[in-house]
Amino acid sequence: MLDTRELGRRPGSMREVSRDVPAPVDLGIEVLRVPEGSPVSLDLRLEAVMEGVLVTGTALAELEGECARCLEPISEELETRFQELFVYDDEGAGHDLGDEDDDVSRLEGDLLDLEPLLRDAVVLSLPFQPLCEDDCQGLCTTCGARLADDPDHTHEAVIDPRWARLTTLKQDED
Repeated sequence: MLDTRELGRRPGSMREVSRDVPAPVDLGIEVLRVPEGSPVSLDLRLEAVMEGVLVTGTALAELEGECARCLEPISEELETRFQELFVYDDEGAGHDLGDEDDDVSRLEGDLLDLEPLLRDAVVLSLPFQPLCEDDCQGLCTTCGARLADDPDHTHEAVIDPRWARLTTLKQDED
C-alpha cells in the first residue's frame, strides 16, 4: 500500500517515490518467476488528476526459472514499465462507471494497492517460453540428453515394431 495524502487531491501535484518492496507470492509464470520475498525496486511518479491518482513507474526484479527447452536454470533481470489511473473512491461524487466498474483501479481512502498493477506488468512482460540461449537445441526426444552438451548426439534408427520380426530373419541368414 502506498499513501497518497501528500498529493492532497490537488490536480497537478506530483510526487516521485523510490522504494524496494518484497515480491509477493506467485509473481510470474510456471517456468519463470520473481522469487517470493526477493526485492523489487520501484521507481514511481504519482500525479494527482481530476479523477484520481495517475501512477507511472518502472519495476526492476531478479527472475529465476528454467529453460522451456532444456530445463537448465535461468537467472536474469527484468525491468518493466507500467501506468495506471487509480480513481478516488467517492460514493457521493456522482461518478457512474456502469459496467466498467470492475476494470477500474480504486484508491482505498488515501491508499493505493500496487500489487495487482505490479503483478500484471511483470507477468505480461515475461516471455511465454523462456530460453537459456536463443539457439537452445533442447533435449533429445529419445533419451533426454541435453543436445547443447553433445551436439553430435545420435541414436540407431528406431525399428517399427511391426517389422521387428524381419530383423530376426536377417540375423538368422548371417
